[in-house]
Amino acid sequence: MPELPEVEVVKKALKKTIYDLTIKNIEIRNKFLRYEIDEKMMKKMINSKVLSVTRRSKYILINLNNNFTILFHLGMTGKIIVFKDNKKYKTSFYYKLHENKLKHDHLIISFNRNISLLYNDVRKFGFIKILRTDKVFLTSHLKKLGPEPLSKKFNVSYFKKQLKGKKIFLKNLLMDQKFVAGLGNIYVNEAMFFSKTNPKIRLNNLPHKKIQSLVNEIKKVIKKAINEGGSSIKNFNNTEGEKGNFQQFFNVYGRQGKYCTQSNCKGTVKRIKLSNRSTFFCNICQK
Repeated sequence: MPELPEVEVVKKALKKTIYDLTIKNIEIRNKFLRYEIDEKMMKKMINSKVLSVTRRSKYILINLNNNFTILFHLGMTGKIIVFKDNKKYKTSFYYKLHENKLKHDHLIISFNRNISLLYNDVRKFGFIKILRTDKVFLTSHLKKLGPEPLSKKFNVSYFKKQLKGKKIFLKNLLMDQKFVAGLGNIYVNEAMFFSKTNPKIRLNNLPHKKIQSLVNEIKKVIKKAINEGGSSIKNFNNTEGEKGNFQQFFNVYGRQGKYCTQSNCKGTVKRIKLSNRSTFFCNICQK
């Protein structure tokens, strides 16, 4: 599933390419995604202008001048691909827009200047909704989200306040979107590794120094992942069909059985399951 860095990469690209453009046509090829696309509302977006493209957690928001917002969630395998003048891009397949209508192409939004946005989703776990802009952050998808990991609100003081009365595993807290928005399995594993923190440590046993280290490492890992274009494990491509590079820098994620990358450490990367999610850690560094 695309996590915060991957969604941020897509958002930045959309901001560059569709900002200030006007929607000229919307073609819905398949409305049955995780939630059914509201065809009537979607068609009403025609002739509206893009005021901004923003992100909250793993959601992309295209804000229009008619006081509506198109909310995208990429689910497990969703891709947003931008075409200009029907230019052919390399992705997990080759094709030109409006040719070879593929089974997993669900929505096309055409703008002026011969620019089009295609939503492709193999597993159809993603979704697209039309929401009132002034109420978008009151929707069930967004209203209970925690602070963004790169924001000033996500700090040591905030972290410590959230620990009160909790004895769950650290990994489970970091995966909770109500605690911090946008983190997923890849970046949680990597940040815990760099902070040398065991994913199974109970929150009531988490020392102050570890909290400081975790906050710092989460911010570092997310920034680096964004700079590297995100991680491409199976399905992620950016808006031009290109893969991210951060997977080349994984230290623990997906590296079970391999030696620890920390200097002077003779540990081995282990894999366990916590809350049905694979968890990777060094058996020495992260004791």
